[in-house]
Amino acid sequence: MSMKFDIQPASNPTPEKDRVAKLVDPGFGRVFTDHMAIVRYNQAKGGWYEAKIEARTNFQLDPAGAVLHYAQEIFEGLKAYKRDDGGVNLFRPDANARRFKDSADRMAMAQLPEDVFIEAVEQVVRIDRAWMPGGEGSLYLRPFMIASETFLGVKPSSEYIFAVIASPVGSYFKGGPAPVSIWVSENYTRAAVGGTGAVKCGGNYAASLRAQAEAIQHGCDQVVFLDAIERRYIEELGGMNVFFVFEDGSLSTPPLGTILPGITRDSIITLARDAGKTVREEPYSLDQWRKDAASGKLKEAFACGTAAVISPIGKVRSVSGDFEIGGGAAGPVAMGLRKQLVDIQYGRTNDPHNWIRKVF
Repeated sequence: MSMKFDIQPASNPTPEKDRVAKLVDPGFGRVFTDHMAIVRYNQAKGGWYEAKIEARTNFQLDPAGAVLHYAQEIFEGLKAYKRDDGGVNLFRPDANARRFKDSADRMAMAQLPEDVFIEAVEQVVRIDRAWMPGGEGSLYLRPFMIASETFLGVKPSSEYIFAVIASPVGSYFKGGPAPVSIWVSENYTRAAVGGTGAVKCGGNYAASLRAQAEAIQHGCDQVVFLDAIERRYIEELGGMNVFFVFEDGSLSTPPLGTILPGITRDSIITLARDAGKTVREEPYSLDQWRKDAASGKLKEAFACGTAAVISPIGKVRSVSGDFEIGGGAAGPVAMGLRKQLVDIQYGRTNDPHNWIRKVF
């Protein structure tokens, strides 16, 4: 299914000097571009209709709108990268489109065709290309879908709004990636088998905020969750997947099932295997992590996700004691994979897996 987007440029876009000033130090997720994509869904009207690119504006939602009561909501996160030749790349948008469909299925929401998802993202990048920051900055794209039916009965909504908004972001780490400290959450869990852990829905993030606040209270940057059944095995961070690097050169990462199937995670597994490294997807316990860090068997640990790409983990804190990894410094495997991935994203090296989609 393909849809033609009706493009209605903003009548009152941000003046150039204001836009340039905002792009000097945009931070993350606070500055927004002039436009958004919108596609509506109504079961009674036969499905998806009215695809538009229009000025970014507020939604009009009835107070009984289903999303406000039963949290039928999903989202994605991806970036557009400016190449040295002035063109713009997207990185694996087809994987985001597929995961968005999977999320919709699990949340009993209407499934958006993958080509409509990609077209919406590309149209926003095209119309707001002036908002692309230079250097290690990028244009962060946030596709999302909410249930918009006015009804208080508990059932899947019959109406939805799909939208894409965009936010210019600076480099996640000023002056290169600094190792992060993480707090092990032993009171709260993120997901259980049969739940929504593998889905990118807002509720998962809302449920992680209390644990993240606890991490900050303990002087840590991030929280890491343990499995919900035995409370032993490492799952993922509040919003990132995690990898372990061993002295024999192999890597390990928690298996899929209750964690988000990260696109950065999948890319790292592929690149590491391309380089001849063994990558295991297997459970790894907190006790083992502590032992391997102490003995030197574990050389590095790092988190990965769209926003930061790769964050080295320098220190782990928990109720049962703290430990350091690799002397608390960023390790060569994490930094090597990060450079390789970023170079592919910005079009500075070859792209053996056809991950890049050139918008222009």
